[in-house]
Amino acid sequence: MWLNQGINGIREKITMSSNKKISIVILNWNGSGFLKRFLPSVISFSQGNVEIVVADNGSTDDSAKTISTHFPKVTYIQLDKNYGFAEGYNKALEHLQSDYFLLLNSDVEVTTGWLDPLLELMELNPVVGICQPKILSLDRPHEFEYAGAAGGFIDRFGYPYCRGRILQEIEQDHGQYDNSTPISWASGACMMVRSQVWKSCQGFDSDFWAHMEEIDLCWRAQHLGYSVYVCPASVVYHLGGGTLPYNNPLKIHLNFRNNLLLLFKNLPGKQLASKLLVRMVLDGVAAFMFLFKGEFGSFGRVFTAHLKFYGMLPKLIKERSNIMRSSKNKTIKLTTRSSIVWNYYISKRRKFSEIAL
Repeated sequence: MWLNQGINGIREKITMSSNKKISIVILNWNGSGFLKRFLPSVISFSQGNVEIVVADNGSTDDSAKTISTHFPKVTYIQLDKNYGFAEGYNKALEHLQSDYFLLLNSDVEVTTGWLDPLLELMELNPVVGICQPKILSLDRPHEFEYAGAAGGFIDRFGYPYCRGRILQEIEQDHGQYDNSTPISWASGACMMVRSQVWKSCQGFDSDFWAHMEEIDLCWRAQHLGYSVYVCPASVVYHLGGGTLPYNNPLKIHLNFRNNLLLLFKNLPGKQLASKLLVRMVLDGVAAFMFLFKGEFGSFGRVFTAHLKFYGMLPKLIKERSNIMRSSKNKTIKLTTRSSIVWNYYISKRRKFSEIAL
């Protein structure tokens, strides 16, 4: 509440004329069509000390020509191959010197004044290390968008969910989540990060490749004493599904594997064994549900995800040790009391406002 009051009280004093530099970085892979469609709004509505960067993840389409022909003032970084979402951003941001990095998906349409509230929030409260805007669906503008909505949370067994999205249930936006508030994680579709936080965390964990790497980053930032916020005064519209559709086999594999990586690296010691065991049981149930529905490929992907996780354990143990040793917040608790699986399927509670944190 005090943060909202502070922003309202001195909003006029902090504008985009601030000398703080923002690098808006769009990671592109064969997205020439998205660049033509969405870059104009980013350019038009991103004023002030702002540079717009497209980092190309080894595209084979005409993305480079699209930038040079239609957007010559946009900085273009050509990577030598597709490094995935996590390492692609790591390599792109190595080249940049700014106060803030704003990671933006190539299929996001921004709105007038979208940067101002994000910058105000970060400038007013140095403890806020990462923030995101309210993310609505481009195709259904009155609904929240799956990947981020009005801020992300993690349930007691490690399942991510959002204000405005529980599992596959997406709410309409009636302004019910328009307060700026601490969250567990900000969406990689559109997130602002202090450059010093990014560097302190050494960026994304490249082992994630894609999916949940932003949750891991936010969790590690909070281990270092920073907070993560949603700033609904800023609004963007996300097309979604531009890279991997929901039922894509690779996406299923990454979601199950990366969730185990996330929990193993970041859960406090007293919670790790019990929650990881329950999560593995729940993953087994999910796998057999795929089998029951005849989705044999998805069934196999769950088990290969677990095998990959076991193979990574020696490295994960070292990473976890480093995170816990350097943690400045020994009582950090990002998971909520509720189980969204229980709430959704048993209690039939399918709105964020119905679920106890």
